[in-house]
Amino acid sequence: MKRITLALTCALALTLALGFTAKAQDQTPAPAPAPAPAPAPAPGANAAVAGAWQMTWQGRSGTMNQTLTLAQDATGALTGTVHSDRGDGPVTGTITGNAIDFSIKRTTPNGDFTIEYKGTVAGDNMTGSFTMGDNTRTWSAARQK
Repeated sequence: MKRITLALTCALALTLALGFTAKAQDQTPAPAPAPAPAPAPAPGANAAVAGAWQMTWQGRSGTMNQTLTLAQDATGALTGTVHSDRGDGPVTGTITGNAIDFSIKRTTPNGDFTIEYKGTVAGDNMTGSFTMGDNTRTWSAARQK
């Protein structure tokens, strides 16, 4: 009788141990949390705008697009280029906190002209307005990934 009780106890212990091991292996790890949005710059720090941006605005003939590529130094100075169907142009400007100001110089058969942009950076997006002569329009940009 002692042998049967001992055998049953060992069998029960082994069954429980295997059951807990199998259950532990069946558990799926929790999914990774979603990536956090780009943080706002710390007080006194400038938003990070270096890289390529896809800009859009409404022109006379519909939605216009151009690619803005920016380099940024520690002081907030910006340099870069803009590329569109109308060609490439140099970009210069500044970023102060989340406020961005830059200009694009264009050369045409009718002479040179400069477009002044002002806007606000919010993570991977920018919005603002630009002035070309007496015309002012709104623009938006999204960081290319």
